[in-house]
Amino acid sequence: MGIRMRSVLVMGVLGFLAIAVIGFASYRLSVNNALNEAQIKSDIVLNYAMATRLYMQRVQRPLALALVEEDRFYPELMSGFVSARGTFEIFEELYPGYIFKQATLDPLNPYNLADRDEVRIIEHFQDNPELTSTQGQLAKNGTDLYYFAQPIRVDREGCLSCHGDPADAPKDQVEIYGDQNGYHWNMNETVAAFVVYIPTAEAIAAAKTLSITLVLIGATGIAIMLFIIGWFLNRDVVNPIVRLAERTESFSFGKNLDEPIDRNAVGEVGTLAQAIERLRISLKKLLQRSR
Repeated sequence: MGIRMRSVLVMGVLGFLAIAVIGFASYRLSVNNALNEAQIKSDIVLNYAMATRLYMQRVQRPLALALVEEDRFYPELMSGFVSARGTFEIFEELYPGYIFKQATLDPLNPYNLADRDEVRIIEHFQDNPELTSTQGQLAKNGTDLYYFAQPIRVDREGCLSCHGDPADAPKDQVEIYGDQNGYHWNMNETVAAFVVYIPTAEAIAAAKTLSITLVLIGATGIAIMLFIIGWFLNRDVVNPIVRLAERTESFSFGKNLDEPIDRNAVGEVGTLAQAIERLRISLKKLLQRSR
């Protein structure tokens, strides 16, 4: 294998290795950026839902309690959880794929029943009471999702008026939801979690597309570069060395000693040409003396 092929091969291998590293690094960077963006979105969505719930608790519920009879219960007017979920259902119409859920181990409303993944999240909060949030990635129904969750702990006595003993709960609530589920909660108990799901499949696919595009662009650039380098080596290095080798071989047989070496080459090849030219002159003088 000639010097040209060896040089092109080495540079090609190193170049394509560099492109592979760049492609992988760009993919990881794009995925991390997508997850960071999902985290920001989930934080915004969850805080908006929490703001809706707090507004219900601080403003709307006291007004409703003052206007309706005792033991009456209208979830849409008096439940912060129902209000937050209802608001988000309208939000989902505009941004399909986003999910907000009050995942509960033993809920009043079956809609809020925690699935297997959400049970693990709640149990994680129960095992680590100092945690205020957790996040990660999972798949639901074949869709890749980023989730962000905050625990729901019974931190107010008012919670137990609806979720303590069913005999003490509003009569309308018992009529709507029954008296079997969503009761007998205890103070400071972690009973649920607010969970926001953000779809990441499109962002991950875009990251893959970007990394593949970068690799293809880089591979094309490397191929063009190798062609140019090969042409340069062939013109300025390989062909001049081959010609010098042929002339040197002819000198070894005492041929063409009267034809001077072309010394227009520069760099190392020019230095070699000058050395061979001096060798030609020396051989010519030596042969002339010996005759």
